[in-house]
Amino acid sequence: MSAHISPEEGPRLNQHAPVPGSPPSPVVVGVDFGTQSGRALVVRVSDGEELGSAVHRYAHGVLDRALPDGTPLGPDWALQVAADYLEVLQLAIPRALAEAGVDASAVIGVATDFTACTMIPTTEDGTPLSDVPGLAGEPHAYVKLWRHHAAQGQADRLNELARKRSEVWLPRYGGLISSEWEFAKGLQLLEEAPEVYARTAHFVEAADWIVWQLCGVLTRNACSAGYKGILQDGTYPSRDFLAELQPDFADFVTDKIDRPLVALGDRVGSLTEAAAALTGLPTGIAVAAGNVDAHVTAPAAQATGPGQMVLIMGTSTCHVMNSDVLREVPGMCGVVEGGVTPGMWGYEAGQSGVGDIFEWFTTQQVPAATRQAAEEAGLTVHEHLSRLAAQQAVGEHGLLALDWHSGNRSVLVDHDLTGLVIGLTLATRPGDVYRALLEATAFGTRLIIETFDEAGVPVEEIVVAGGLQKNPLLMQIYADVINLPLSTIGSDQGPALGSAIHAAVAAGAYPDIHAASAAMGRIDRDSYVPDPARAQAYDEIYADYRRLHDHFGRGGDDVMHRLKARRREVHR
Repeated sequence: MSAHISPEEGPRLNQHAPVPGSPPSPVVVGVDFGTQSGRALVVRVSDGEELGSAVHRYAHGVLDRALPDGTPLGPDWALQVAADYLEVLQLAIPRALAEAGVDASAVIGVATDFTACTMIPTTEDGTPLSDVPGLAGEPHAYVKLWRHHAAQGQADRLNELARKRSEVWLPRYGGLISSEWEFAKGLQLLEEAPEVYARTAHFVEAADWIVWQLCGVLTRNACSAGYKGILQDGTYPSRDFLAELQPDFADFVTDKIDRPLVALGDRVGSLTEAAAALTGLPTGIAVAAGNVDAHVTAPAAQATGPGQMVLIMGTSTCHVMNSDVLREVPGMCGVVEGGVTPGMWGYEAGQSGVGDIFEWFTTQQVPAATRQAAEEAGLTVHEHLSRLAAQQAVGEHGLLALDWHSGNRSVLVDHDLTGLVIGLTLATRPGDVYRALLEATAFGTRLIIETFDEAGVPVEEIVVAGGLQKNPLLMQIYADVINLPLSTIGSDQGPALGSAIHAAVAAGAYPDIHAASAAMGRIDRDSYVPDPARAQAYDEIYADYRRLHDHFGRGGDDVMHRLKARRREVHR
């Protein structure tokens, strides 16, 4: 296994070493597997103090144009290599322990979280099919990343049939099943590569596969199974439904995905000798149930009660919230009992592109002169554009954008929708467009919040986590657009901290997630407060956003779908 450690991943001076001769304070390790990298975090059990961390970037990154051997990929594909995840365990965990100055013997548990829905086709023993001789050049043998959107046609057929049959589970997902989720991806695998489908003994969420590698036990965590696997009230979509969808798909549940279900915070098993050798952790410590990177963040932000919506803002944004009531929210990604915190109804919504949109603009659309200006000022392009955008009054740029560059997850659930900016003139400058894109994502979040409120699931508090909370302009725009105060998580490593909290529960250090969250979580209350004048100005622009949203997203004009269809046709 090759090592790909960047200089910034090296250990820093430790300030948490125990007093010589004193017993080590128990710690846990949380590992967060993101889109481009994995992060290991060492956390003290007693108070949640973050002692050391390390990041390891995936050697292969995201495969969206070609496989490692050069085999080209079609539009909307996004794959990964499972071996990259094991390198995170092998390299990031020991470095995090070294930075913390903590002996591995002090570790009592480990927990992981993953992007979702990220699916791995494996053999019976868990070997990814891309590692099987003869399959290295087969795209369907690889990990299908969460943002793999090439199964939209399968999702459309699934939704049409579910509506026709009035399937009771469909309203639990806002009336639409996403192309990102298990059933659409599984059906695409069957229809486009039936021989690979036949060789797939298990179609596994990456969140469960990594736990399998750690403790040797294959299970299904309640979060992934509910939100991405259409598990509701203890049952999946029926065999009869799947047979009508595609006869050869009838046994997908029993053959490929139905495995023992475990609650969040449960101990799935103990670290195996092989996993101990890989990670440097002690054999036999607790291994917690897998989790999704967004949902696991809620306890890290001390947001396990009803009405506290957590926005996990990174490449995309996931909106998660607990409630004590069950309601059907249009366009939500799902409502799952115990999906965020055991004993409560967990709701999820999301935006498929947020940070990814900003990154696309700064890397693909910004001219050389702007880059040079940023460099001369000693700023990143993001920082430079944020500085320019912050000088503007609301509406000054005369632009309005739709934040659909990676499709729409909520509330339209349509990944064939595309981004749009209107109002461009020859006087438009990069800072103008950048601000319009920031605002568009804020408008998208406001629409999600209003949809929850209207459905009888009131949003009473907003807590922001994720890397984008570091942009103060973006945070203030969100506060002004939503017209609510924003609290922020008191950690730069929310998902990894959330995983560590679950590891502490699995190890028996706390009786439940609520208690562990209260002791180990971090939150800064009302970090950003809305400005009344700006909030009023945004109300008018948001009304135009709603009109534009409904026109292109709800049948006023299907031009986005036609353009996407033409693109696919050309690439065939």
